[in-house]
Amino acid sequence: MKATGKVYLVGAGPGAPDLITLRGADVLKRADIVFHDALVHPATLALARRAAKVAVGKRCGKHSTAQRFINKRLIDAAHNYRIVVRLKGGDPLLFGRAQEEIAALRGAGIDYEIVPGITAALGAAAEAGISLTQRGRARSVAFVTPRVGEGEAPSGWAKSAAAADTAVIYMGAGQAAEIAAALIAQGVARDTPTAIVENATLPQARRFVMPLSELAGAGELGISGPAVIMLGAVFAASLAATEEPSSQSARVTA
Repeated sequence: MKATGKVYLVGAGPGAPDLITLRGADVLKRADIVFHDALVHPATLALARRAAKVAVGKRCGKHSTAQRFINKRLIDAAHNYRIVVRLKGGDPLLFGRAQEEIAALRGAGIDYEIVPGITAALGAAAEAGISLTQRGRARSVAFVTPRVGEGEAPSGWAKSAAAADTAVIYMGAGQAAEIAAALIAQGVARDTPTAIVENATLPQARRFVMPLSELAGAGELGISGPAVIMLGAVFAASLAATEEPSSQSARVTA
């Protein structure tokens, strides 16, 4: 029997609930069931007032839902509900395994639509007040992650990050020492300005600025929320400000 429902892959944005797109908010308000990531803000979920809500989030080091099970749940839901939402943090198509869900939906003949969202890199850049493509300093940006799934080939993320004027590293705060070593091995200067933004766009956001050589010590910063690592010449002024004798931030800004 052909499914009568439609699946929407919706980007929830980088954190703050009011940064979801108008289209995304509208779909949530009409949703019958929502399958959501672990980091989606409760106020964003609250937009889906009449929908059943199912947590299917994936967080490093914690219990998570197998992707094949998520795929099956989406297909089954499309046979039982008119509007099905797969709500993902940031943008659905960036480091979100959306392609696996799209392939499953296509294979099952399920109608779907993708609703883009603001990705974490842009939320973090806004939080820091830094243009990732500042004129005269950056003409290229790389979004990379050192994370690879089980059975996947090693990633060439470090080479891509080293080749770009500005690099944004997703899902890497817990591997800061390894990331620093990999980038330096690729020829990135040890004094390259580097920033970590935690909980971007939320009231509890924190920013840490340091040269790349000090990134290895990020494990002592107590980062527990979602964070991105950003580096490049565009962060030079931020690093210089933390090194001024009068600075009270100790390379940390909240």
